[in-house]
Amino acid sequence: MRQYLGLDVSQRETSVYVVNETGQASFEGKAKSDPGDLSKLLRKHAPLAERIGFETGAMASWLWHELRRVELPVVCIDARHAHAALSVRMNKSDRNDARGLAELVRVGWYREVKVKSEESQKVRAVLVARSRLVSMRRDIENQVRSLIKECGLLFPRAIGQQFRNQVGELLGEDHQLLNVVEPLLSIHEHICQEQSKFDDEVRRLAKSDETMRRLMTVPAVGVVTALTFRHTIDDPSRLPIGLDSRRLSRPHTSAQLIW
Repeated sequence: MRQYLGLDVSQRETSVYVVNETGQASFEGKAKSDPGDLSKLLRKHAPLAERIGFETGAMASWLWHELRRVELPVVCIDARHAHAALSVRMNKSDRNDARGLAELVRVGWYREVKVKSEESQKVRAVLVARSRLVSMRRDIENQVRSLIKECGLLFPRAIGQQFRNQVGELLGEDHQLLNVVEPLLSIHEHICQEQSKFDDEVRRLAKSDETMRRLMTVPAVGVVTALTFRHTIDDPSRLPIGLDSRRLSRPHTSAQLIW
């Protein structure tokens, strides 16, 4: 008899609930939120698992890839959709949530989320880290500008090494703000060095993929935009098919508007 499982994942442990195709419970328990421990428990208590469902969350992608690697039929469920179904239960607990998820995957009333590939997740981590360094660099530049502006010192837009050189020229060797600004410039230099490493990696990734090279032939599309778009889409087959060409052949009317 086929089995359906719900996993309520938390940071340290995961509640597991198993039901059969008629909705009768056959097992409930807990295991560490670790793919190895979970796979052992699932193999032991649900050898005929048809679907194993858990909600989207911070650990969902990692668990999905690891459990898929050992050929377990896991599905990642949209947490907002699952919440709408689970909120009708009187008592909210990890056990009841796991049971509710098991029922959702049994009856098929869930919205599956396509998990991005590990490669796309790695590229996204690079882009997020680079974006954070750019933000930190910009914050320091704006802070230094604000500090020296109060002393009547102004200079044109500059970033990176040029920014530090212009600040150094304006302050000289005996300005009253030198001891305040120097530590900020030291941090700014280190951030620029690390950002440069990410920039090199982003360029290397963008140039190594034919799709991204094509995207960069579009005016105003650079390496960061191309890389972000490419790995946001990830697998195009997971997206719905495009608009019907017949709809594109005639104007769309809404009240008195045509667009």
